[in-house]
Amino acid sequence: MLRPGPRNLITDVDGILVGNAEDQRLRSGVSVVLCEEPSMASVDVRGGAPGTRDTDLLDPSCRVDRVDAICLSGGSAFGLSSTDGVMRWLRERSRGVAIADIIVPIVPTAILFDLLNGGDKGWDWPPYRELAYRATGNAGRDFELGNAGAGLGAKAGNLKGGLGSASAVDPASGLQVGALVAVNARGYTTMGDMAQFWAWPVEQDGEFGGLPPPPRGLGLPVSHDRADLTHDPADLARSDPRANTTIAVVATNARLDKASAERLAVMAQDGLARSIRPVHTPQDGDTVFSIATGRRDLASDPLALAELGTLAADCLARAVARGVYSAGTLGAARGWRDVFGR
Repeated sequence: MLRPGPRNLITDVDGILVGNAEDQRLRSGVSVVLCEEPSMASVDVRGGAPGTRDTDLLDPSCRVDRVDAICLSGGSAFGLSSTDGVMRWLRERSRGVAIADIIVPIVPTAILFDLLNGGDKGWDWPPYRELAYRATGNAGRDFELGNAGAGLGAKAGNLKGGLGSASAVDPASGLQVGALVAVNARGYTTMGDMAQFWAWPVEQDGEFGGLPPPPRGLGLPVSHDRADLTHDPADLARSDPRANTTIAVVATNARLDKASAERLAVMAQDGLARSIRPVHTPQDGDTVFSIATGRRDLASDPLALAELGTLAADCLARAVARGVYSAGTLGAARGWRDVFGR
């Protein structure tokens, strides 16, 4: 496992910037992954209830193979309008596919459901276009985690969800991998009623608490004596099972073709399986995009892509835990730190 980069964010990958914008009154927001140059991209959709825009064009059989940005938004289907804000920002700067004298920015988008978190959703026109325009303008190397961007209104099982990121870099070879995720999962990110995250085995440098190893016997019954942390199936049934979805982007500076970028996204989905239980359910819209900025050649090593996918999966698992660990209590959704007192 490579070490985290200097920021331990997806922006440790050369050519990648991230911008967030959110509205505390709405309890919702948008995150934009902005490519400094058009970059190879693909996607893998595993959830049973996805909400996406322009993902079909990322199939290796389709012509367009580079994107200008990827947008992650709250707002459920209303959030798909966020794409328009990113496209406006890019078009103003003449960025996109040139067709005669027309510029068409390429901005695949995925959304999560945060409409039942108590925020003011009584808009006339959805606010996501404006939020996305602002988020794109905010794009840079440094950005907030937790209650930020698309993670503001998210929840993760019984805890407050959030925006997470992590990276892995190899100074010797120059390889860089990173992940960004908005965690709004149906499943849980912690082990039963323990504070440890399912991603505990891949934690780096205490990035989500540095807790000791979990005790043996994770199959033991979960206690229900803590009012602030219940896993009672009846409580799950009382919440709407459709109010979920984890959406993510993994990025690398490696040079990949479109089919390899798709395989990177497929392998990266294992990071969700390592950090959320259950995941890819019929009620979730779990979607993982991949971006390859192409600044490093993997040469002819037949194992290079497999190793790259493994690193991406580990980064995504770590990013999930970091997103929940960093999130603060918002309304009825209790933050990890408040629940576990750490």
